[in-house]
Amino acid sequence: MSYTIIHVDMDAFYAAVEVRDNPELKGKPLIIGALPHERGVVATCSYEARKFGVRSAMSIKEAYRRCPHGVYMHPNGDKYAAASEIFRKIWLSYTDLVEFVSLDEGFLDVTGSAYNFGGAAKIGRAIKERTKEETGLTCSVGIGYSMMSAKLASEEKKPDGFFEIPDAEALRNLIIDRNVRILYGVGPKTAEALQSRGINTVRNLLDNKERVLEVLGNHGQHFINLAEGRDDRKVTPYYEGEAKSISRETTFQHDITDFDYLKDALRLLAKELSLNIRYDGLYARTVTLKVKYNNMKLITRSKSGEIVNQPKDIYDIVASLLDTVDKRPIRLIGIGLSGFEESEYRQMTLDDIGTKRDIVKDETLDKTLLELQRRYGGGVIKSGNEIIAEKRFREDDEG
Repeated sequence: MSYTIIHVDMDAFYAAVEVRDNPELKGKPLIIGALPHERGVVATCSYEARKFGVRSAMSIKEAYRRCPHGVYMHPNGDKYAAASEIFRKIWLSYTDLVEFVSLDEGFLDVTGSAYNFGGAAKIGRAIKERTKEETGLTCSVGIGYSMMSAKLASEEKKPDGFFEIPDAEALRNLIIDRNVRILYGVGPKTAEALQSRGINTVRNLLDNKERVLEVLGNHGQHFINLAEGRDDRKVTPYYEGEAKSISRETTFQHDITDFDYLKDALRLLAKELSLNIRYDGLYARTVTLKVKYNNMKLITRSKSGEIVNQPKDIYDIVASLLDTVDKRPIRLIGIGLSGFEESEYRQMTLDDIGTKRDIVKDETLDKTLLELQRRYGGGVIKSGNEIIAEKRFREDDEG
């Protein structure tokens, strides 16, 4: 079966949001992530910073070595989530078959809906126009007959690009003389194994299929198929099935032994995760605590039961899980949510019983607060405990 797939990728998303909100940053090498004196990595950076060799996931120390005159900032998850919510709604207005890869990237299967909007190209250009109008940000759009072709198309004209790869022949002609790394799933180790046998380009791979199979076994056939333009993966709508999960974590600049401080971190992470799933009208049945000790040992603790989506409920669960782990210096802490459901169906307890008026009042208030956070960012409303937690982190950074 032939598919029509659109891939949308926001351009330098975090950095673009910061430039939008502070025009004085325009044209400057902007690096979002840890600060130069901290332990951490680059989350993303502006195109001006990329000219100096800075890239995502690079050690912040290496980024500073390459670009010491850059502007370094911590990410603002609330602002990025609010912007993401807007363009995700734009995508969903064209098809319900959307796979959200991250806050700023996704695949849309418009095979069944393209005709209703005048074709895939019109949808792609409309997405670019609406995204610019409604968020002030640019995106790159690729249209293809498969997921890999759509992804490659969106990368072809970045930033603010638009490109189409209509069929397998067009794909092969585009990538035939490019490095094998352009194929989906070919990482550094796989590329090194192929290059050690003289297979550097896609053309080399197609001309030496038997050698590829010798080196990579069954995986080799998969890459041969991709090089020939065959990719049968399907767009999987976000949160389809209980295997889907989301998580947030933080790595500390110094190993932490103060468990009250760790609970402050969990409180802020719980709020961010709560906003993400509440924006989508979802509830989580499983909450997971992630802890990495200073010896790099990683442990997780999970609790499944009644569904939750409020920050306090999520926090209460992970805080109780934290009380069960060994009290040793901790380097990283995080929260994961999984087992998503779209409706709050659960068995009521005595604590839940109240008047209908009280229930309606609580639901109305929650919707109002969520709309404010959606419009102005999650940081617009903070509980007293969240304010105290943020104050502790600011004092720690200043100290």
